[in-house]
Amino acid sequence: MKEYILNTASSALVALYRFFAFHWEVAKRLVRPPYYPKLIWEQMDRVGVDSLPIVVLTSFFTGFVLAFQIGYALMRFGAKLYVGGIVSVSLVRELGPVLISLVFAGRVGAGITAELGSMQVSEQIDAMRALATDPIRKLVLTRFFAAVIMLPILVVVGDLIGIFGGMLVSVMNLGLTASFYKTSVINSLVFNDLISGFIKPLIFGGMISLVACYFGLNARGGTKGVGDAVTRTVVVSSVLVFLMDAFITKVLFLLGM
Repeated sequence: MKEYILNTASSALVALYRFFAFHWEVAKRLVRPPYYPKLIWEQMDRVGVDSLPIVVLTSFFTGFVLAFQIGYALMRFGAKLYVGGIVSVSLVRELGPVLISLVFAGRVGAGITAELGSMQVSEQIDAMRALATDPIRKLVLTRFFAAVIMLPILVVVGDLIGIFGGMLVSVMNLGLTASFYKTSVINSLVFNDLISGFIKPLIFGGMISLVACYFGLNARGGTKGVGDAVTRTVVVSSVLVFLMDAFITKVLFLLGM
């Protein structure tokens, strides 16, 4: 039993070391060209534009249900006028960045891992190295930049769609007017809310892409290994989104934001 615990701990430490060593290799390449802008643009289309339908659906129904639940709860106290402010702040600061990042991890992160994992097990990555092409620079950095650029944009779109979903509930079920709801949203959101809602997806996008690339490039064991790598990507990315959200929220709170 003792030997099993030691072996498990040793394996975990080795995996953690490799994980951070990979991030260090990526960081060293961030400050030196080439950056392959054409490939970055292609990845932006794949991870951003292709993710719009699921982001729109997720955000709309999140705002819809949130306004429904909050609205009827506030009606008991005669405070349904605050629905717009509560929905908008909740979406912009927390629900929008977190939920859309989870969707991003499930769709884009899994896709990146599957793609790179297939290249790894079919020895295409080794062929790139043999041709003096850096796979980290060409495969990882392009996806990293695309995710960092596109996830905040997706979150902004998702927040707007979610607020619109809340407006539909407020107008159709709570008896509020669209103009009053819009005024409530504008008066409730402050600059710090917008900054918080922008910083989180910026960090989440980079984190999800790097986790996905790491597990993809380290996939072993054929198609089964690729499937296992995809599962690890989704699980690890989802857990890290919640952990980093708590950490970032705490730091922004200490900074007065």
